[in-house]
Amino acid sequence: MRTVGRYVIVVALAAAFQAHAPRAGAASDDSPGPGVGAQYDFAHVYVAPADMAPFIASFTATFGGEAAKPAITTVTPTPSSALFAPILTPVGPLSVFAFTTPIPYPFGAERTGYLVRDMDAAISAATAAGADVLVAPFPDPIGRDAVIQWPGGVNMQLYWHASKPSLPPLATIPENRIYISPSRADVFITDFLRFSKGHVVSDDAQAPGVEIGRPGDAYQRVRIDSAFGKLALIVTDGHLPFPYGRELTGYEVTDLTATLMKAKAAGAVVLVEPYAADGRDAAMVQFPGGYIAEIHSVAQR
Repeated sequence: MRTVGRYVIVVALAAAFQAHAPRAGAASDDSPGPGVGAQYDFAHVYVAPADMAPFIASFTATFGGEAAKPAITTVTPTPSSALFAPILTPVGPLSVFAFTTPIPYPFGAERTGYLVRDMDAAISAATAAGADVLVAPFPDPIGRDAVIQWPGGVNMQLYWHASKPSLPPLATIPENRIYISPSRADVFITDFLRFSKGHVVSDDAQAPGVEIGRPGDAYQRVRIDSAFGKLALIVTDGHLPFPYGRELTGYEVTDLTATLMKAKAAGAVVLVEPYAADGRDAAMVQFPGGYIAEIHSVAQR
């Protein structure tokens, strides 16, 4: 959320949506963490300018919601130009960027934009927890932004608004899907929990390999909840068939079959047909412009 246009669409669409034990490294006090709520945490999607309209049409036809009309803006602290459009859906928000100039480093590699209560406090907490600040805080028309990196090379953008936005909770909380090596998993978990003041929901050392395209194998999956929403840490040796590791987000829907029908009718491609694992039915879908998403529903048995 870095432009006046994004703030306007957030306010304008607010009415459209009606809405465990701690692990080592989790916060030990009751003070609030820096996060505000999952409805303010935008997955970042980068597409070519020609793909922006088809992507928006396909994504909103699949999940519902609305998008702002794309507008040309500068979303980096150095000169650049991009078409930008925020999308609000009941299953999670997105920021869609189509740069018309070369993309300044390190933009394009961040996976999310997280709203924080106080930028300076959030940066201080992130660095104290082990994050690196790749892009120091910089002003935008309605607030401030920064980019941080966690151990394992996980980039996230933080943003803050001078005027507090207001959105109701989402219908379902999207899952930030992070692939990481075994050597960096524990430090990432410890550091992110310290920063977010979240907690580990589950830590499965023998998660079914079908979830990463390797039936018959097992891998470690750690699920975390915090004010930033859900996070699935996928700990692997990196021997991943396409498209695993390319998706940024998992979206929860009520009816997977119906959602996939909508996606295909709207020009998306089902890369991985539905499978059942861990109480879910799940599939992998690629939308116009290349954005890959995991989509899942709670299995009805």
